[in-house]
Amino acid sequence: MRAMVLDQLRTPLRPETDRAVPEPGPHEICLRVAACAVCRTDLHLLDGELPPRPLPRIPGHQIVGRVEAAGSEVVEFHAGDRVGVPWLALTDGTCAYCRSGRENLCDRAEFNGYDHDGGYAEFVVADARYCFPIPSVFDDVAAAPLLCAGLIGYRALRLAGDGPRVGLYGFGSSAHVVAQVARHRGQEVYAFTRPGDARGQEFARTLGAVWAGGSDERPPEPLDAAILFAPDGALVPTALRATAKGGVVVCAGIHMSDLPSFPYEILWEERMVRSVANLTREDGRQFLPLAAEIPVRTTTTTFPLGSANEAIARVRHGGFEGAAVLVP
Repeated sequence: MRAMVLDQLRTPLRPETDRAVPEPGPHEICLRVAACAVCRTDLHLLDGELPPRPLPRIPGHQIVGRVEAAGSEVVEFHAGDRVGVPWLALTDGTCAYCRSGRENLCDRAEFNGYDHDGGYAEFVVADARYCFPIPSVFDDVAAAPLLCAGLIGYRALRLAGDGPRVGLYGFGSSAHVVAQVARHRGQEVYAFTRPGDARGQEFARTLGAVWAGGSDERPPEPLDAAILFAPDGALVPTALRATAKGGVVVCAGIHMSDLPSFPYEILWEERMVRSVANLTREDGRQFLPLAAEIPVRTTTTTFPLGSANEAIARVRHGGFEGAAVLVP
């Protein structure tokens, strides 16, 4: 099979044309990949900003595919089923976090495209117990960004609460999905882009944002919550200053630059800063049907598998609206 392989950190992915098709284990399914969205977490992996894992590795964890083969213990899916593979690949199921419904915090969790080979390939194997059926309302490309950008964004929105005004800092793949979910919940969306990004701000308005401006601007109304998708720690005090008393700032990325020192007065009055870590399977069971009900419309730019390095570069520099999706 063809695959794009990370051999060394901070180097381009290497195309491989004769890699063996992986065989599923007892609880695994082998999927023929139909689409795999590029995530900013992939950039953090390539740049060495995450704890190191053995290389080489095939990245990719927003995968949509169809079952080619299933292991002996698989009961969830059958040959030909369309399946989504998210970031969370496996947990121990026995630790205090797993037993309390917080498997996203499992100390022994494993992740697709990081601990296991992912979807930048023609085939991938994944544990069927951690995969999701894809609602029929979405085609393959449209569904791919929902598997991480959508799921992590949904979890961040839930942790942000149901206050009427929500700010989204960094209006990319996750935010363009979250904006639609927030509007469906009756919340007003305030979108913050790179300063001067008029195109991105107009994109946010087309998705229902009541206000859009640069991340260096103050919104016209105090926010009840702010979600930071941009991995810039300097935005935390910026968001706190834009947040009303009792508000929450949610840091939604797996990696963020260091937070600068800031005065206690902008945290005082019961404001809160919290992070989002990974996802749970319950997030997927809640979010995907909701996304189909709304329905969420993902904006995508497709690239052939062999152009994965170009897609990554475009994501890094914000060269388009919405999500980049690789199509083998």
